[in-house]
Amino acid sequence: MPVSFQKLLRLAETEVARAQSRLPADVRDAAHECVVQYESNHDLHDAGESIEDDLLGLFEGWNRLDPPPVDPGDMPRIRLFLDNLWDYAGGDEMSYRKEVRKTFLHELGHYLGWNEEQIKALGLG
Repeated sequence: MPVSFQKLLRLAETEVARAQSRLPADVRDAAHECVVQYESNHDLHDAGESIEDDLLGLFEGWNRLDPPPVDPGDMPRIRLFLDNLWDYAGGDEMSYRKEVRKTFLHELGHYLGWNEEQIKALGLG
């Protein structure tokens, strides 16, 4: 039985808020500077945006180690692809929640300026 995007959105927003609340205060403050967007891969394809079919999340824009952007289009954002996360979790709500949290924290690591090796060392790779 397919799950609605609205349900996936509610679960994801709750899980991201929970993950943010558990961060150390300085990291939590930094996390709030980065917009989180919840998207449907299917909608993006319909709109003509080309991304990998199995992409779970994506960080875009400047990271905290870069000079602040001049162009508003370079502002940091984390994009979570909810239908892909749901499929990756095998349609299991608890697995979905875990994958949303892990993907959010992984992309947040990129915003903080960490590379893939540093992110993997923290168990988020």
